[in-house]
This record gives sequence, structure tokens and C-alpha cells, in this order.
Amino acid sequence: MSIPAIDLMTALRSGHSTSPRLTWYGPDSERVELSGRVLDNWVAKTSNLLQDELDAEPGIRLRLDLPAHWKSMVLALAAWQLGMEVVLDSGDAELLATQSPEAGSGGAAFDAVIAVPLPALAMRWPGDLPPGVVDFAAEVRSHGDVFMAHQDPEGSQRAIVSAAGTAHTHSELLEGFAATHDTGVRLLVRAGEGLEEALVQSLGAWHNGGSVVLVHPDVSVTEKLLNDERVQGD
Repeated sequence: MSIPAIDLMTALRSGHSTSPRLTWYGPDSERVELSGRVLDNWVAKTSNLLQDELDAEPGIRLRLDLPAHWKSMVLALAAWQLGMEVVLDSGDAELLATQSPEAGSGGAAFDAVIAVPLPALAMRWPGDLPPGVVDFAAEVRSHGDVFMAHQDPEGSQRAIVSAAGTAHTHSELLEGFAATHDTGVRLLVRAGEGLEEALVQSLGAWHNGGSVVLVHPDVSVTEKLLNDERVQGD
């Protein structure tokens, strides 16, 4: 069964696949630009990591203890492609993706923990990791560029619960959870507004053939940035 996240990834890699779809501005002059094809590649590799190494399947919950960042966007898309539920608060989950694995899980029990280093050029976690923690940067690149699900996801299963407490199923992701945007929009998304808002806005832009410029709170949104990226409105 096809669900909207799968259809979205198909569209990103097939229609204007070399055009920018996600551009990240981060600290220390970071700029990462992912075309539709490259974004799909990252999502496929991440889905394969979740499925093949961590036994993820439809209905499994992944908590994203991460800020709005291009890697957290990839992890969310990968989870939804698998038919998983993304958890953004402190709710229960089987899997945890975090930038602070050394801080522990706050007393919660997880089947697996994924350490996600956020610097753009990080090829592995900087330092030692607690036993059993998966190094996202070191592991994800070795996985396949094409994702084939072991189990078909169900559109009726829960994909996310918003901060307002509204549960959205997979079939509702693009029509109920995502924002509405004009076709082909080049959208500025401020990471400081949180991961949920970044996902809401980005899904809406991608659903309508658009692209996203995601900007870290420490990066000034200057006229030059807006003009260089051809962002429509601020």
C-alpha cells in the first residue's frame, strides 16, 4: 500500500530531481543543499538503517530528541516512509534519535538509541558513545540507496501527534498535518520555531512541488540570503 510519504519521496526523486529541495544554513558558515534526488537518497539510506539494523517496521515509534535540522527532517521522512510514528515530545517510543546520547534517556527505556551529530561534515560521533548506541553518521552511508519495505505500511496508522494533541494518521500527513502553500514555493523556514513547525511547513512546500530554506537561529536572515536563495516572502 502506498502512503503519502512514499508518494512524496517518489515525486522528489522523479520530478525535477536535480533542483534544490532542502537547503540548510547552520552555524560556522554551514550551507548544505540537497536536491530531490539527494534528499531521497538520504531518506532511503536512513530507512534502510532503521529497518535493517534496528528492526523498525510500521507502527514502531521513533522519538526525535533533535532540533529542526536537515538531519532531523531526513529521519522524520525515513520513519514515515516505513510507516512509523514520529514522536516529538517526551512520549513513549521504542527508538530514540538524539544529539545528546551521553545524557541518557531520562529514565525511559528504548530498544535502541541513535546518536546524531549535527555538524555538516561529521563523519562519525566525536568521541566515545555509550555501549549499544548507534552512530548515525558512521552507519547511514553504508546502507542502500534504494528502499524496499519488508512490510507494507497502513495509511490508518498514526504518524504523529501535534503539540496541540491532534493525532494525524499517515494518510492525513499531507492533507491534514502539512501546511498549505502555493505551487513551486521557495519557502523560508526558521529552525528556531521548532521541529514540528519545520515539518509542517516543509511537507506543505514539498507536496506542492516547492523547496525549503531551513535557517538555524544563530544565522541572520539577511536580504542577501533571501535574494541569493530566491525566497518568496519572509
